Amino acid sequence: MGKDYYAILGVDKTATEDEIKKAYKKQALKWHPDRNPNNKEQAEEKFKALAEAYEVLSDKNKREIFDRYGEEGLKGTPPPDTEGGMPGGFTSFRTGPGGSTAFHFTPSQAEDIFSQFFGGRGGFSFGGFDDDEGMGGMGGMGGIPGMGGMGGRGMGGMGGMGGMPGMGGFGRSRGPKKAPPIKRSLALTLEELYTGTTKKMKITKTLVDPSGKAMPAEKILSITVKPGWKEGTKITFENEGDERPGMEPADIIFTIEEKPHPRFKRVGSDLIYKTNVTLKQALTNPAIEVQTLDNRKLRVTVNEIITPNTKQVLKGEGMPNTKTGEKGNMIIEFNIIFPTSLSPQQKSAIAAALP
Repeated sequence: MGKDYYAILGVDKTATEDEIKKAYKKQALKWHPDRNPNNKEQAEEKFKALAEAYEVLSDKNKREIFDRYGEEGLKGTPPPDTEGGMPGGFTSFRTGPGGSTAFHFTPSQAEDIFSQFFGGRGGFSFGGFDDDEGMGGMGGMGGIPGMGGMGGRGMGGMGGMGGMPGMGGFGRSRGPKKAPPIKRSLALTLEELYTGTTKKMKITKTLVDPSGKAMPAEKILSITVKPGWKEGTKITFENEGDERPGMEPADIIFTIEEKPHPRFKRVGSDLIYKTNVTLKQALTNPAIEVQTLDNRKLRVTVNEIITPNTKQVLKGEGMPNTKTGEKGNMIIEFNIIFPTSLSPQQKSAIAAALP
């Protein structure tokens, strides 16, 4: 005779899905090896049997196979009578010895079942659960093999049959819920965005050891800023946030912010440079000196009369383009400073000089 999964969980064959769930919870907490250090060998055997029983009885398809053919039929021994046909909805049958049909079920690891049942965590605290309490506080039960999409109460809405060994063709089981991302700003100068740089960001986060104990830890995150990055660029460090029992650590996302610059304004890959010139300079082809973002000095001669709409374009002196590698342009705009007053002699000289 094979195993009696109902007897192992201590439930009747008519047990509801909710009763099976509660029975496993109570028994698994009681027989977890970490809770039985003086009787660990027996506890491990009992704990493994409970997980296997729960994995079968919590899935209606496996439970139906077990009810009809027992453990032997469930695990691949050809059933004694298949004339009535096997239950519908299975994809994991094959022809066994003698041409008979068999279903192949391989139990999952007991610790995996337990961890996923209690939220997908490796460590746990017995103090957080009362053996006789209901299951309402556990929220979603995503990730339990074969129980994809199941809610915290009842077993309705089973969704995909995720992760069940031997149940190929069904959906994938869900893992632990991921904590919301942690968002931070990274303010950079135009010089840093022009040449590129490396920023070291020190963070403090919480780690949880296998026993469930939380402890603070410091870490340095290195951000390599590429030349030409724009404001709004995001850099993601996966799973570098605080660790919490039953949850996957959050990602840390840094978003680039551009600091205001005293000389330049960035527009896409172009740089706008505004400079003041006197009326005399505007009329006499001035030479303009511009200090670039990488500390070069450009001497620019304007070979035309400067008007309020005049612009001088220096090709290839703008910001790098991260996609093409080419640089945009520097566009010089002029602000003409008119004199506030003129003497009669100056007015006469201007009148004589201009047509």
